[in-house]
Amino acid sequence: METKTFADLGLSPKVQVAITAAGYTIPTPIQAAAIPVAVTGRDVLGIAQTGTGKTASFVLPMITRLESGRARARMPRSLILAPTRELAAQVAQSFEKYGINHKLSVALLIGGVSMDDQVKKLDRGVDVLIATPGRLLDHFGRGRVMLMGVEILVIDEADRMLDMGFIPDIEKICKLLPPRRQTLFFSATMPPEITRLVNQFLNNPERIEVAKPATTAKTITQRFVYCSNGEDWAKREVLRDLIRDGNVKNAIIFCNRKRDVAVLFKSLAKHGFNAGALHGDMDQSSRTETLDKFRKGEIMLLAASDVAARGLDIPEVSHVFNFDLPWAADDYVHRIGRTGRAGHEGHSISLVSPDDLKFVKDIEKVTAETAVWLGDPPSEDDIAGAGKRRRGRGGQTRGAAPEKSGRPARGGSRSGHREPRPASERPQGERPAERTAEPRTERPKAQPPAREQDRVPAPVRAEQPADRPARNSEQRADQPRRERQPHREQAKRERAPSDQPTVDAWTDEPKAPRRSERTPEKRQAAQEQPRKSAPPQKAPAPQKGGDRLGFAENIPAFMRKPPRPMKVPGRG
Repeated sequence: METKTFADLGLSPKVQVAITAAGYTIPTPIQAAAIPVAVTGRDVLGIAQTGTGKTASFVLPMITRLESGRARARMPRSLILAPTRELAAQVAQSFEKYGINHKLSVALLIGGVSMDDQVKKLDRGVDVLIATPGRLLDHFGRGRVMLMGVEILVIDEADRMLDMGFIPDIEKICKLLPPRRQTLFFSATMPPEITRLVNQFLNNPERIEVAKPATTAKTITQRFVYCSNGEDWAKREVLRDLIRDGNVKNAIIFCNRKRDVAVLFKSLAKHGFNAGALHGDMDQSSRTETLDKFRKGEIMLLAASDVAARGLDIPEVSHVFNFDLPWAADDYVHRIGRTGRAGHEGHSISLVSPDDLKFVKDIEKVTAETAVWLGDPPSEDDIAGAGKRRRGRGGQTRGAAPEKSGRPARGGSRSGHREPRPASERPQGERPAERTAEPRTERPKAQPPAREQDRVPAPVRAEQPADRPARNSEQRADQPRRERQPHREQAKRERAPSDQPTVDAWTDEPKAPRRSERTPEKRQAAQEQPRKSAPPQKAPAPQKGGDRLGFAENIPAFMRKPPRPMKVPGRG
């Protein structure tokens, strides 16, 4: 096959000058195949392993096509979607490097950055809009960006988009774009969901596949180290020995969890290593600062999660360590692709615990290579039992019986009953718990109140113990009463009965004492005295119109109107 140069790919003279200034002369296979097609405006489906120069394969033709035309406010001319902030920032750096001879305006829409600065750039108009899906939809929902003027769409690391759950967002964005556009679609693998996306949104694309999907570069030396202990502290000790004895210039150390990244970073710093951390919980300024220090060589070791596994172009990374084997075999390919880039030699070393042996089998199937072990390889029994043991809390394996000791494990026996503690361990006065539980009795339902004749006299209460305070009226009377307030005593004296009879204020006649003020003798006399019959009421006088009173007769006299004089005929 004839070797091509960048001058043979149809790029503009300004772009070729920028490529020469960057120090590149020969394009990579994916660049040599994709750039001539992309320059013509046709859709491209690029499938290539990581580290093969996919970013330049769409940046260079985009700059050539955007030389003519002008951007309008809030209507970008091209759109590039990236799965992570770091990858989006790296694409923006590529435009700065290759578009040095052009006056293209570039806007970066990612999380962790002030939205006001991004809005100001959008208002001025941008030629290239680089964004993560979430932040782009956020701006679109606020009416700050309009996508009907997009001429070129680039979806980078599509399989990573699938892993991160961005496919529904990608579908929403593609439906907002004009149908007559150019789409450049790049992915390292082609799972069924990505194939469906390609068939839906690409128009007769040119399929360019320069390497078998999910294969590793030949410049990477892969090794595996078996850690029979499997504990994190033991793996950290093995990792430190490998770094000291492995002639490591700089390295990226991958962990599966963000919290494990933080723990590993603290451990490396504690043992005197020049290390940094990179994971998704860090703010964007800290992530950018850490990456810049690692690129400049100020940081030797970078403990990272999978946020750094895709697309990051860090030149001349000598080693990649997998502190944890990834759960997906495709992620292993992307992780070790951070080394051995652009023809440089690289090394990858993976620490394998007994529970991770099943992942080694998956990696061997994807890479089509047999694992090469440093030190003692796992035995046949370890390989046969791979994935069957899971470590739980306290270092015990799940499902395993607890260690035998002098007393049963806390929490009770397997039968579900708590074992009684020995008498020597019980506090004084504590009664041992019964081995069998009492059967639960159901609470009787509430009955309706019984009638008076059906009621049964309540049982007599038992005598109260001697030390219990008495509650009857006689004993309460003997107890000293609390001292009352003066105004209450005065009111009581004023209410006390006196020998002088009270006089009615209206009739000036003696007023009968109240029932509460009568003496016992007066009460008895009042009960013995026969009741007087009530005086007969006078019958009402017959009113006008019969015995029945009308409405007019019920009106009080002072409200009645005077009668009108009767008219006599002849007078008047």
